[in-house]
Amino acid sequence: MKIFYKTRATATGGRSGHTALDDGSLGLDLAMPNSGKPGANPEQLFAMGYAACFDSALNHVAQQKKLALMGSKTSAEVGIGQTPEGGFKLDIDIHVEIAGLDEAAAQELVEATHRVCPYSNATRNNIDVRLHVTTV
Repeated sequence: MKIFYKTRATATGGRSGHTALDDGSLGLDLAMPNSGKPGANPEQLFAMGYAACFDSALNHVAQQKKLALMGSKTSAEVGIGQTPEGGFKLDIDIHVEIAGLDEAAAQELVEATHRVCPYSNATRNNIDVRLHVTTV
């Protein structure tokens, strides 16, 4: 595989520490979910990345299929839970709103996007990902 782009982030202090991109363009304090302390958590960061990546892939696939979207909005809900074996696993719902397509075309576009999106490819067969499509 030819790599088009690569970035690197470093974290210290785990979920109650700090993470930053090594190029200095972004740094965030971290906090445990539901701790009441200020800071983001890895699940929030994953949700933001997945939503942005999926929406970008959606528009790319629409352009390849010569579909004229009037707009799109993608939200990612990322949950974390404990497995029966004692480990932890993510659970994801992707909600996509599409303007300018009928329901069938929108559903087909989202399914095609799920086959292309790098986050979807990274999670496939490892994390439960459910797709929800709404036309507006």
